[in-house]
Amino acid sequence: MSEGTVRTLGDRNVRQRKLWLLGSLVLGAVAASLVTLRVVAQDEAPLVKHKFTLARIRYTTPSLNWWAFGGQGPPWSHDYPAAHQHLMKILAEVTKLDVNGEGHIVSFDDDEVFKYPIAYLCEVGFLDLSEKEAHNMREYLLRGGFLIVDDFRGEREIENFKAQLKMVFPEHSLEELPRTHEIFKCFYDISNLLPPPPYARSFIPQYLGMSDDKQRLMMVVDYNNDISEYWEWSNDPFMPIEETNEAYKYGVNYVVYALTH
Repeated sequence: MSEGTVRTLGDRNVRQRKLWLLGSLVLGAVAASLVTLRVVAQDEAPLVKHKFTLARIRYTTPSLNWWAFGGQGPPWSHDYPAAHQHLMKILAEVTKLDVNGEGHIVSFDDDEVFKYPIAYLCEVGFLDLSEKEAHNMREYLLRGGFLIVDDFRGEREIENFKAQLKMVFPEHSLEELPRTHEIFKCFYDISNLLPPPPYARSFIPQYLGMSDDKQRLMMVVDYNNDISEYWEWSNDPFMPIEETNEAYKYGVNYVVYALTH
């Protein structure tokens, strides 16, 4: 099989899933009014292949790197699975998208990643891609995949992420997304919503992106923020409901944008 044939089949692998999922996405005007979102934790749901599944990217880090996180587990796992469960519940309610209650953990080292049109990646200050991971990450995004990058902060962490991206896309760079970008208006109008970091509020959040040669946005990057922290703790009465609602709107917009572009 020629390289061109492999690329064509790979393109279809991600894009056909987007088209199938898009057919079940109902963007009703009534659904666009977000209700009070106190989510009750739910039991783990089995993975159903024909439903929309948000993948979570696993990567390897030396154990020394994550002991400082107070026993939370490796950096890639932070806020999981509660953040995924809660976001999927809200996504199903407001868009009527048929979703898996759970996410699926997969690595860029594994070709299984091409089965999932949207993936979530966090704590990229600790990201250290292998040559194969960098290759598959590039292929995943060029074939139509979309990456939500969240939960990292500070100059050291953004510089590490930029260095990793140079391995993946030496020809592209991260750019700040203007608040007029369609990703901020494709479902909810969140152009004026700026939820603060749930901790270390001295940080100023930035929303970055990277586009391919055709100007398709391949990833959205929540720098100096942790949107999924709000998803994870949205059922906690001490978490401000106004801020969790704003954070959910970001999550819904990211998914809807990715499935429609």
